[in-house]
This record gives sequence, C-alpha cells and structure tokens, in this order.
Amino acid sequence: MLCLVFGIILSVFAGCSSSNSNSSANTDQPDASASSESKQLTIGIDDKFAPMGFRDEKNEIVGFDIDYARAAAEQMGYEAVFQPIDWKTKESELNSGRIDLIWNGYTITDERKEKVLFTKPYLKNSQVVVTLADSEIAKLADLAGKVVGLQSLSSAADALDANEIKSQIKSVTEYADNVMALSDLKIGRTDAVVIDEVVARYYMSKEEGTFKILDESLAPEEYGIGVKKGNEALLNELQAALDKMNEDGTAAKISEKWFGEDKVLK
Repeated sequence: MLCLVFGIILSVFAGCSSSNSNSSANTDQPDASASSESKQLTIGIDDKFAPMGFRDEKNEIVGFDIDYARAAAEQMGYEAVFQPIDWKTKESELNSGRIDLIWNGYTITDERKEKVLFTKPYLKNSQVVVTLADSEIAKLADLAGKVVGLQSLSSAADALDANEIKSQIKSVTEYADNVMALSDLKIGRTDAVVIDEVVARYYMSKEEGTFKILDESLAPEEYGIGVKKGNEALLNELQAALDKMNEDGTAAKISEKWFGEDKVLK
C-alpha cells in the first residue's frame, strides 16, 4: 500500500514537471497566427467601370486600375483586396474605415478634396456626350429637349450641371452605373449619356458602330486615388510607390496593356 502511495506522488510530480517544461518552451515560440498575418489594403471600386475596374466573362475583377493598384500595393508590401461598393457612398465607406482607398476612375474635384486626401493625378480624362451612331444629335446644343442619362453622384453630373445646356434638357435620368445608362441608350429610353471618355471609348471598341462621341466635351478632368483625411502616412507611402512605378516603367507597361499607349501622368 505504501509503495502504491509513493508511486502516485511521483507520477503527479512528473506530470507537473512535464507541464511546466512545455509551458516554458512555448513562451520562446513566435505566435503562429501573428506571423502568418499579411498586410492588406482594402480598395473600394465600382465593378462596372470598364476599362478601369470591372468584371470579365469569368466574373473576375480586372482593369487598368486593378492592375495599377495591385502593383502599387506590392511595391508597398501589401496585398490588394478589392471591395465593390455603391459608388454613391464611396466617401462614407472610406471615412467609416470599411475601405482604405477609393481607386477606380475617381475624379479629383474641389468638393471631394474637402472630404478626402488625394494622390497626385495619374490619368487625364474628360466628360463627353455619347449618343447612338445614327442619332441626329451632333453638338451639345442638340441636347435641348432631350432625355440625358448619367451615373448618379458622378463627375458626369457635375460637368452637366456646370454647362448652360443643362437648363434646356428635357430631363436627366440617373443610373447606378454606366452599363445601365448605355443599355437604356441602346433601347431608346434616353437620347444621350454623359460619361467618362475612357469608358465611352472602351465600349465603342467592344460594340463597333453602336455609339458615337460628340466633338464637344463637357469638362476635362483628372483621376486620383482617395485616402481618408488624417492618414497622411498612407498617402505618402502610396505616392512614393506610384512615383517608383513611373520611374521603373511599371505604370507605362500597365497603361499600354489597357490603352495601347502610355497615358499615365508623370
């Protein structure tokens, strides 16, 4: 009986010794979950804004801005994560922290500068008027009495508002995205669409003979990347990456892939 008691005591001490030894060894090991954590940049996009950011036939998000953002994130040591958002709420999404950047043909305007920080402009654009190829509309003045479509809360709306022709238009129909606006134009629900030139030319290349662009543009503009106000550190880090991509030819290569030429501003 005495031997049995001594055996139990020895086994208890052995178990404690083993447990303490393992605990001590574990404190010297790195936290596996922390070491596997990667830095991510969540980028808010309009996934129907070809050729800047859109879904291809495989439903994968592609485009100039997608490649451009992914290359910049890699340069910064981040993984780019693309988050489709309602474009009408883009600044709210940024300021709430649900996204880190607005990056998808985001036009720099004085009004938006009050809400977000901007990188330097990286691409020139303009707001143009698109009609069907066989339309009798040939100049801005011909929009008088017509129904015009555009994307809601976009710079297209600002450009039209700033032009005197706005007061002569019969009505303006707003859409969630440009794809819907162009679809309604094709079936005759609208007479014209105000849209980004880069977007218009992309769809003209895909549907040859369907659309035409009026010679008179509404407003020249430039694209930039939006960063939350107060986050100058991220803005500076991002701008340094973009500058590096201009220097080493990465930006030019991406532009040539999507536009057939180097359109990136230096």
